Amino acid sequence: MIISTEMNSMRGKFFLDTNIFIYSFDSNEPQKQKKAIELIDSAVSENGGIISFQVIQEFTNVATKKFKKPMTVSDIRLYLNEVLIPLCEVYPSSEFYLNSLDIKERHGFSFYDSMIVEAAISTDCHTLFTEDMQHNMKIKDLVIKNPFKNL
Repeated sequence: MIISTEMNSMRGKFFLDTNIFIYSFDSNEPQKQKKAIELIDSAVSENGGIISFQVIQEFTNVATKKFKKPMTVSDIRLYLNEVLIPLCEVYPSSEFYLNSLDIKERHGFSFYDSMIVEAAISTDCHTLFTEDMQHNMKIKDLVIKNPFKNL
């Protein structure tokens, strides 16, 4: 069950960073795996979760190369069609990259993290779920939340 503070965060659209999807396959981290699966299930079933092209690329790279048992191309195709592609609403444009650079400059994030933040902001998400950035940091109307913080 998702804790109440996350339920409040999930009213409206929310963005899931790549690490959420990776943990959903990580049986070595059962609490994180359970939380990740809950977030993904909510994203898919409630049509409120969003990802970007970058999440698809990063997940596919990790899943085919770094998982204990790497996913096959067939498995990736199935996961793409059933989970990742339906959630993907952000594809690159010149404006996207320029806005990402502005975020990098203003907040000191890596360029890749800046692209994740820009993707969340550009789709009017209220929450970005990730463990890679400062918990409760607010950028414009976006709040960054680490869903694994209290596990």
